[in-house]
Amino acid sequence: MASPFLPIFEDFFRLTESTPLAEHHLAFRQAVNQRLAARPHGRADDWDQIIADLTPPKDSIALLNEPAVRLTAPGPVDTDKLRSTLAKLHPWRKGPFNIFDVFIDSEWRSDWKWSRLIDQIEPLRDRNVLDIGCGNGYYLYRMLGAGAKLALGIDPTRLFCYQFQALQLLQPQNDAAMLPLLDEDLPITHRFDTVFSMGVLYHRKQPEVHLDICRQALVPGGELILETLIIDHPGEAYLKPEGRYAKMRNVGELPSVARLFKQLSASGFLNAQVVDLSPTSTLEQRATDWMHFQSLSDFLDPKAPELTIEGHPAPLRAVVSAKAP
Repeated sequence: MASPFLPIFEDFFRLTESTPLAEHHLAFRQAVNQRLAARPHGRADDWDQIIADLTPPKDSIALLNEPAVRLTAPGPVDTDKLRSTLAKLHPWRKGPFNIFDVFIDSEWRSDWKWSRLIDQIEPLRDRNVLDIGCGNGYYLYRMLGAGAKLALGIDPTRLFCYQFQALQLLQPQNDAAMLPLLDEDLPITHRFDTVFSMGVLYHRKQPEVHLDICRQALVPGGELILETLIIDHPGEAYLKPEGRYAKMRNVGELPSVARLFKQLSASGFLNAQVVDLSPTSTLEQRATDWMHFQSLSDFLDPKAPELTIEGHPAPLRAVVSAKAP
């Protein structure tokens, strides 16, 4: 079987070799090796072959500040072959992407979430940015499009790592990188100017531990952008679903905004404020040709869509910003 240490993981070490993050290279490399050893994947050889089948066009151009992250090239591209190859990396959860006129209509309209928050946070220009739970890297590209100096994503899901590797292979070298890590694998660095945690907190049994990890990644005064499921309640309430929530097994807690602010304060964060509050619609999260498993419409009560199939309040998501001390 091929080595599980994908070439794409080396980009982080190359990009940061002459920066203060180089002090933490050994800890990052050890964490990556431990995570890969703990979670081998039986499809690695298949995915390696998919990557090998991709042929980067000459003189490609990346347009990273558009709703669909777009790659173009002056010469001809075999779009049928490209579409067939990228489709083998199904399912595509985050996006959309327009790859040489192959439109990847992902499950999530991630561009909608990005448009709701980008003008409400500290500008990303010249910042080192960390995206915890980055998926296939869609937001990493939007971060670079907004001027980030470094966009590092972490996500342990091996398929997402291969999707990111495919996207990187097809475009010019850039300042995005990805490592196959969980939040708990991160060394304490205090080196990132902005940390994004979107769709992670409610999967943690101990949300305060995740918030501590985010704070320990930030420089003093750095900004946390936290997106999570919440409940609509004026007090310090929370929902701990017994069993599943919207068919998800690993949901720990859905806090009210007041409870979330209290948790942020307990972790040392300052100046917490709501950037956006939006219910998730079946237009924003849905099955497509690029993600043909069940999606949000299957997770809601068909007779009462304001409820999940289990009878809980339907997904309501808050984006909150807060500052590290």
